[in-house]
Amino acid sequence: MELLETQDPERRRLIETSDRHKQELEKEINTMSDKTEKVVKNALIIGGVLAVTYLLVSQLSLGKKKKKVKTRAASISQDVEEDDEENEQPETPSLFSQIGAKVADTATVVLLDLAKEALAEYLKNRTQKDGNS
Repeated sequence: MELLETQDPERRRLIETSDRHKQELEKEINTMSDKTEKVVKNALIIGGVLAVTYLLVSQLSLGKKKKKVKTRAASISQDVEEDDEENEQPETPSLFSQIGAKVADTATVVLLDLAKEALAEYLKNRTQKDGNS
């Protein structure tokens, strides 16, 4: 079989062309898988940062709230009284809850900024690594 392939120049050229196309397709597949890997890693990093930020904010928020235990009858009568009071005057947040909200907002911004810087540094390193390879 190889004897026939080497004797016919047209067939040899077609086989070489086919091998070249096959190598190019493999390179494209490798490139696409590398890009996909980068996107997944970035999504995981961003998702992790957002999850940690959410947990921190929710923990800071829960620390300020107090749980109340009520009986059903007391709860119903108190809910009716609260509805009447809410219609009369809107509640203003306390100073501590305002400070807590500001601290939580600031922490969120700082954490997102740190995540952005880490992500930019990671992408820069990956780009340099890919460029050198």
